[in-house]
Amino acid sequence: MSKQLSPLAATRPHAAAAGEDQRALGLDALSAILPMDRRDRLAQLLTDDDVATLKHLAKEGMGENSLRALTSDLAYLEAWARAATGEALPWPATEALALKFVAHHLWDPAQRASDPRHGMPASVVAELHAEGLLRSEGPHAPNTVKRRLASWGTLHRWKGIDSPLGAPSLRSAVRLAVRASPRPRRRKSKRAITRDILDKLAATCASDRLVDSRDLAIMLLAFASGGRRRSEVSRLRIEQLSDEPGVPLDPSDRNSPTLPCISIHLGRTKTGDADDAGRVFLVGPPVEALREWLERADIQKGPVFRAIDRWEAIEERALTPQSINLIVKRRCAMAELDPKEFAAHGLRAGYLTEAARRGIALPEAMQQSQHRSVQQAASYYNEAERPQGRAARLGI
Repeated sequence: MSKQLSPLAATRPHAAAAGEDQRALGLDALSAILPMDRRDRLAQLLTDDDVATLKHLAKEGMGENSLRALTSDLAYLEAWARAATGEALPWPATEALALKFVAHHLWDPAQRASDPRHGMPASVVAELHAEGLLRSEGPHAPNTVKRRLASWGTLHRWKGIDSPLGAPSLRSAVRLAVRASPRPRRRKSKRAITRDILDKLAATCASDRLVDSRDLAIMLLAFASGGRRRSEVSRLRIEQLSDEPGVPLDPSDRNSPTLPCISIHLGRTKTGDADDAGRVFLVGPPVEALREWLERADIQKGPVFRAIDRWEAIEERALTPQSINLIVKRRCAMAELDPKEFAAHGLRAGYLTEAARRGIALPEAMQQSQHRSVQQAASYYNEAERPQGRAARLGI
């Protein structure tokens, strides 16, 4: 039986279609890491060398989320280069091409109004829009541009090629462009999920359904363990959990009843590698919720939080970070809160905001949140809380 080509493949020259099919097969080897629903699209955008590089990075043990972000950035860079220059992304890139990337993505809308040549050319915009790779009409977020430049530099290093991405002229151009950018920094979650909000979300998990047991354990663990990132929650494994001796409810009372306690060995995180000895603790109700989920789901090894099908069968695969975010948003909707105001990262901001509310010293809170920078940790104290603080009310 002859192989039936997709409508997209049928419109391409035979050699190009064959090359994309080969790259798609190469991407299959990364199916546990990359979003395979985009496999065919990635096969069109990436080159053979790109796929080989990604497979090498996976073999070398690059973190799954880092590899996903790197793949997305590489696909965008390849598409942008073709649209802007008519050629594939060169290796090594030239400093002029990197500067062009900055000029195309960080620009001033006011200047654009008087000079149509300012910023990304209309032809490039149209092509990237048609590819589904460009959604916004204005300049890119500075953090997005910085991340893509960093990914570009990372790929140069992994290929063993000298990169122009660290050139002083490029750093200066980015700094000046960001300073001129009118876009304010956006939080990953507009509102922090503090304890009062968390209680409302937990109240939506009152039934005896497996999904309620799982979602309650996810939210309580993510919050109480220091506001763990959704990527850390999704890849959590049984092997990272250790039972600890019970801790007294009232440390000052020798006869106080004890609460269950477990420790979580974090391993590789956004700010630390797998060799770091990062460890955080769960005490009390979060431990009980986690143990109830593991017992009901009969999970004794592997991923802690897994997908559940419509018949309440537990799947072997772990939830994705995106799934963690969707769970939080779904629980917000069930609690009659606006899902647009909250995201999974709100649990991280909420933990530190709640710590500030309760007068817990920032260094102590940082031991649990595992922040390395005091400035970064302090920035999570949610903007909505600041008008209620003493510092903002000294004029009263």
